Amino acid sequence: MRRRSAIYVPGSNMRAMHKAASLGADAIIYDLEDSVAPQMKSQARENVAVAVDADHPRNHERVVRINGISTEEYEADLTAAIAAKPDAILVPKVSRPDELLSAQRAIDAGSSPISLWAMIETPLAIGNLFAIAESVTKATPALSCLVLGTNDLVKDMRMPPPVDRQYIRPALLSCVAAARAYGLTVLDGVFNGLDAGEQYEMECREGRALGMDGKTLIHPGQIDLCNQIFSQSDRDRDWARRVINAFEAPENASKGAIRVDGEMLERLHLAVARRILSS
Repeated sequence: MRRRSAIYVPGSNMRAMHKAASLGADAIIYDLEDSVAPQMKSQARENVAVAVDADHPRNHERVVRINGISTEEYEADLTAAIAAKPDAILVPKVSRPDELLSAQRAIDAGSSPISLWAMIETPLAIGNLFAIAESVTKATPALSCLVLGTNDLVKDMRMPPPVDRQYIRPALLSCVAAARAYGLTVLDGVFNGLDAGEQYEMECREGRALGMDGKTLIHPGQIDLCNQIFSQSDRDRDWARRVINAFEAPENASKGAIRVDGEMLERLHLAVARRILSS
């Protein structure tokens, strides 16, 4: 399943959760963390259980974001999320591999195949990226997605606002590298504006250029453009078909590199072309 767009929906807002299923996002993240006020946490857990259960039929992933392992809400959130049986549980502020392993043990104790998503949003997480990415890859189901929490990362890095994203690109690229090393998908952080204007489009295109699979969102109006940018274009597919056809020609069967449209391409480009057409 594609993960171009993943929209956060407050667990305290039942109307918004029911509406989310019709918005066209590839994933809905039912949120128990940042978007829910402290006094609404318990009610939000009950709401999310109802919303996840009612989310049928569907063509998107259902993800529940719980509160972090250091919070008072963690155990209750994790228990409620496992009982709700979503497709995945998103663990925020993951800084060390053992924090994911703790959640995985709780999932294993249940009977539902729930995968894990991990939010990368602390300086320590950046230092432990490859260990985090590797931590539960052998579980079934395993860790499947890394999610950038760029707002918290910027805050903890003590970068004064407004922050130009060029200064966090090393962290973004490190996250992409860790995801690719262990076969995970990776989602860019949210755009803080509520529109889908020029700045938002630039941020989506930057995330795509950095190798992200998609982006997390906070407003329904951002979904369509996000899906468009993180989809393969007609130009990409045309290039892929030309590359595949060229390598599959009988005269090129034994060649490691060939000339295609004025470029010298190797068989690694054939692998890229096949991936483009399969996505």
